[in-house]
Amino acid sequence: MFVLTPSMNKTTLRFVLSGLLGAGLSLVLMAQDNPPAAPKPDPWAPVRPLLGQWEGEAHGESGTGQAVREYAFVLRNRFIEVRNQSTYPPQEKNPKGEVHQDQGMLSYDRGAKKIVLRQFHIEGFVNHYVLDSVSADGRTVVFVTTAIENIPSGWRGRETYTFTREDEFTEKFELAEPGKDFAPYSETRFRRKRP
Repeated sequence: MFVLTPSMNKTTLRFVLSGLLGAGLSLVLMAQDNPPAAPKPDPWAPVRPLLGQWEGEAHGESGTGQAVREYAFVLRNRFIEVRNQSTYPPQEKNPKGEVHQDQGMLSYDRGAKKIVLRQFHIEGFVNHYVLDSVSADGRTVVFVTTAIENIPSGWRGRETYTFTREDEFTEKFELAEPGKDFAPYSETRFRRKRP
């Protein structure tokens, strides 16, 4: 520690002060040369708006029904768990009615730098999706299957999520038979559930 005393002459005092000012200037210049690191991008950004509980109306091959869904971080926030149920009452298009359930896990593949979705359906299908695209405004997110278990080879699936408002999104599910283009299978309009 340096202490100023009355016996110091003006030259010594100037020398000490210039040294202190120079050291301070050096610190300022070093801080400018080494700006703080930019925050890392959020790998979950495209799907983060899905977090929470949802309810909605489903329309498609199974008829018209009601759907409930939940997206929640699990396992130290390394995965997003998805729980879904769609209930179709008996109707002309589906005389017996049905209750469809599926569960899924979203994960982030650091090597591929892609979000992956694995869905397990009550009918025995297991869909392996990868994030295919995100619109420039971030409001449309598209997943395309890389494999589907327990279905003849060559089938493909595509899920498109479009955020229409902060608390609303539409999920469009499409299927493609081997060698054919995607065709609509179902569309569900979800609204965030209020506690």
